[in-house]
This record gives sequence, C-alpha cells and structure tokens, in this order.
Amino acid sequence: MQEHKEKATEPQKPDWNVKLGIGLFAFSIILPLTSIPIVAAIELSTTAAASTVALLLGLAEVCGLAAIAVMGKNGYAYLKEKLSRFVKSYTPPQDVSKIRYSIGLIMFSIPLIVGWIAPYLFALFPDLAPSNFTWALVGDALFLASLFVLGGNFWDKLNSLFVHNAHATFNKK
Repeated sequence: MQEHKEKATEPQKPDWNVKLGIGLFAFSIILPLTSIPIVAAIELSTTAAASTVALLLGLAEVCGLAAIAVMGKNGYAYLKEKLSRFVKSYTPPQDVSKIRYSIGLIMFSIPLIVGWIAPYLFALFPDLAPSNFTWALVGDALFLASLFVLGGNFWDKLNSLFVHNAHATFNKK
C-alpha cells in the first residue's frame, strides 16, 4: 500500500494530459498579460473595460484550475519538479569571491545613493533632469541584479535587519 502512494506522487514523463495541462497553465498566465493591454488600448467605457478585464481574469483563473485538474497529481508533480529545477539553476550561490562581493556592493549602493541625491541635484539643475521613469527602471534593475551578484550570504545579512534579536558576528582573519 505504501509503495502505491510513493508511485502516485513520482513525477512522470509528459503524457497528452500533462502537455494539455501545461498548455492551459501557460494560457492562464499569457491571457491576462496580453489581453488586458489590448482592452486598455480599445476605447471602451470604464464599466465595459472593467467588466471585460474581470471576465478575462476570471477566465485565466478557471484555466489555471483546469490545468491542475487535467494534469492530475502526477502531472502536477512533474511540472513542479521541472519548474523547481529551472528556478534553482538561477539562484545565487551561498558564498562568493571578495571581488564579486565588492562589485555587488557597488551595484547595491549606486541606486540608493543616486535615488537619494537625484531629487536635490535636479531641483538645483532642472536641465539635467532626464526621464525619471527610465532612470528609476535602470536603478531598480541594477539594485535587483546586485542582490544576485552578492550571493546567498548577503540575503541572510539583509534578512537580519528585520529580525529584532539578530546579532552580527565577525570572522577574524
């Protein structure tokens, strides 16, 4: 009996129902991302646009639930295992070299410093003010990339900022 339960949760090779479930799952993600901007671009009344968006979001949710039902338990385990493997391949390593850590700290600091100084600088010199959205997007991308460059130990350090009883320990080298 125990052996039967283990086989039921093992990831299986994709069968037609797993492929259909993955297709429905992808459709449930792509549908709102592609159709909502189209609805926003069409000149509809506010009520019609809101109703259409709500209908599309509801359809996406139904497709997501249908995907799980079509795939079944084994198909869901297969998809979960494949997605976990894909995500783990992009996680930052726990320890990084000193050079990589230094580069990551520079990448981490630049958006913070620029974000702090820029409003004062642009108030004094309005001709220097670029498109705020572009600079904000670049700064956010640099900030997020720095978290991956800094590695997993930095995530622990960052997390300790939000833990009341956390204490820093320094290795004496």
